[in-house]
Amino acid sequence: MFEASEIGHSIDKAKFAREEPRLRAELLDAQYALKEYGKFPVIVLIGGVDGAGKGETVNILNEWMDPRHIHTAAFAPPSEDERQRPRMWRYWMSLPPRGRIGIMFGSWYTEPIVNRVYGLSSRAQLDASIEEINRFEEMLAREGALILKFWFHLSKKDQKKRLEAIDKDKKRTWRVTKADWKQFEYYDKFFRVSEHTLRLTSNGHAPWVVVEGKDPRYRYLTVGKILLEAIKKRLAEKPGSKDTQSHAAPIVRPIDNKDILRQMDLSLKLTDTEYKSQLEKWQGKLAMLARDERFVRLGVTVAFEGMDAAGKGSTIRRLTGALDARQYHIIPVAAPTDEERAQPYLWRFWRHLPRKGRITIYDRTWYGRVLVERIEGFCSEADWMRAYGEINDFEEQLVRYDTVLLKFWMQISKEEQLRRFKEREVTRFKRFKITAEDWRNRKKWDLYQNSAADMIERTSTEIAPGPWSKPTTRSTPASRC
Repeated sequence: MFEASEIGHSIDKAKFAREEPRLRAELLDAQYALKEYGKFPVIVLIGGVDGAGKGETVNILNEWMDPRHIHTAAFAPPSEDERQRPRMWRYWMSLPPRGRIGIMFGSWYTEPIVNRVYGLSSRAQLDASIEEINRFEEMLAREGALILKFWFHLSKKDQKKRLEAIDKDKKRTWRVTKADWKQFEYYDKFFRVSEHTLRLTSNGHAPWVVVEGKDPRYRYLTVGKILLEAIKKRLAEKPGSKDTQSHAAPIVRPIDNKDILRQMDLSLKLTDTEYKSQLEKWQGKLAMLARDERFVRLGVTVAFEGMDAAGKGSTIRRLTGALDARQYHIIPVAAPTDEERAQPYLWRFWRHLPRKGRITIYDRTWYGRVLVERIEGFCSEADWMRAYGEINDFEEQLVRYDTVLLKFWMQISKEEQLRRFKEREVTRFKRFKITAEDWRNRKKWDLYQNSAADMIERTSTEIAPGPWSKPTTRSTPASRC
């Protein structure tokens, strides 16, 4: 892949002078057309060899277009706040909204490659990261993002010449450090690891473009033209051309109509005395755990889903009654805001993930896509069908990075729901809990039950089981607790 780029590409000054003004004008037009259309974001990844012109090219793109509508993120080693959350959190937080261009100088590729080069990870760990990246980028593409990945290449000989030239220039010698020369010693290994990574992550929805970085005029025009044509091509696509039908095998109900929800024993209950005694006991245990000095090593995410009036709100109040208010954050999930609709579906859940030593409680969750959005037609069949896999990926990342993940489905019978609805209507301090929407949803009881059963079956995994699952022997933060 890299050898093919070492052709010696160059652009003379006269040609650059002729083409630059027109390219700048067209890029600016395309940027504003993208902003006005507002249907998809453009994500530009900049990676490659040090000294190959990555920074200069990013500066040129900001100069040629309106920088007010470009979000440029340069990723250094993770900050303390970033280390407190799953690895991908900081990249999710840097994604551009629809209608905008985001330039990522360094990206989710940097850490896996660097760790492998310096022997901090194995080949198997690198390949696992590559597989995770491929699924992430496929999700972004299916959410509508236009992804452009540029890898700036410079031969070992040319990189050495550039470092020496800068080092000898008294005005620029500060740009070259001992760390730069140390990294140069690893050039061959960087080459091998990077080529392996690029080969496995260049695909139809997010291919790599290798740019020879020796000649600045060539790389500027190359990147600018590719960016321009990609945006123009996407803008020219007909609205609604996205495939909204899933090509996977359809979900079929069990022929005996049995599922985990219909098999639950809903007659189980505690007496008032037992309840008060048990509540005090377990709230006390929870309070002690939250104060344990080891708690700062874990983040806790609690997900509540269930039928209307099943007791999510009251359960959350009992849970938080045992905690210091400074430790937790409750996220009530409703219809997405304009800001949230401008991002991939899971973004609004990533943004609230707790740092270590903190607890986030979601009242309704990311499962909305395979429940209410599926039933009400708020997303396409293709979207909710792929969501099962995306949710499993999301939860696996949480658990892998020391998050205790707890998932609760609150179930009641249809008869008990009706009783509670009527009670809310006649009880003054409970009237706010019942709306016309609740009564409308009740008419779709069977649809919600079937969707919930599908959800539980497809997202209760060995690494992130639901409470309805058999105990797992896998050593995860959740099982250690």
